[in-house]
Amino acid sequence: MLLGREFKRNLRGLIIWSIIMAGIILLYLSIYPEFAKQQEGLDDMMSTLPDAMKKAFGMDRLNLSSLLGFYGIEIHLMTTLLGSIFASLSASNIVVKEQHEKTIEFLLSRPITRSQIITQKLGAVVINILLFNVVIVAASLLGFQFSKDNDVELSTFFLLESAVLLMHLTFASVSFLFSTILRRNRSVVSLSLGLVFITYFFSIISGVSDHFTWFKYMSPFKYAEAAAIITDRYFDPLYIAIMAVVIVCCALSAYWYYSRKDITV
Repeated sequence: MLLGREFKRNLRGLIIWSIIMAGIILLYLSIYPEFAKQQEGLDDMMSTLPDAMKKAFGMDRLNLSSLLGFYGIEIHLMTTLLGSIFASLSASNIVVKEQHEKTIEFLLSRPITRSQIITQKLGAVVINILLFNVVIVAASLLGFQFSKDNDVELSTFFLLESAVLLMHLTFASVSFLFSTILRRNRSVVSLSLGLVFITYFFSIISGVSDHFTWFKYMSPFKYAEAAAIITDRYFDPLYIAIMAVVIVCCALSAYWYYSRKDITV
């Protein structure tokens, strides 16, 4: 079964990325109790930072002395940025590699349609991302136990993580579409990673400059912004709709294009 084969081929990468992410989360949360003891010093340190920087990273709305605020400032960046890189890498080469490795003729000779190929490869990507996000949630919940004053509101935390998951799926869907359209593995990976970093840059710019606030609509990083979700306990339905539309449109476009693609080795 193609789905099982793809899952096994990507299992090593999933394990490595999961271990790294879990390690980062646990490391940061393990030092939170020491941060909390130095609340006055943290407040002084925050006051010395430029307003633009605090606004860009949500430090104007979140507090390092609270566990969820600390998570939103210090850890959320890792789960979104590194997680998006993982999602993009997982999806970017899963289709195009068949041509790159010259296995596409063998695959198409099997009793399997192109739609089934896309479905099972897309399914493997989704499963990888879901498992990766399960690791993020599990490591976070475990790390919260390092704090004696565990004041995390779990409903807000899960709302934040649902935004992170949807964001990862958004980047994965775009990278998956690239993988069906382009013919060179390096081109797909470069374009996918470039998209992640450019949209991250857009989120920073939209937070720093009042003249470029509209950039936030071009960046999934802004959709899953920790400061807004944690402070307001609210995930904007507009952002949910935009990411859902991108995911569905990219998936449907991948089906449409691949079924008509002239595949040559």
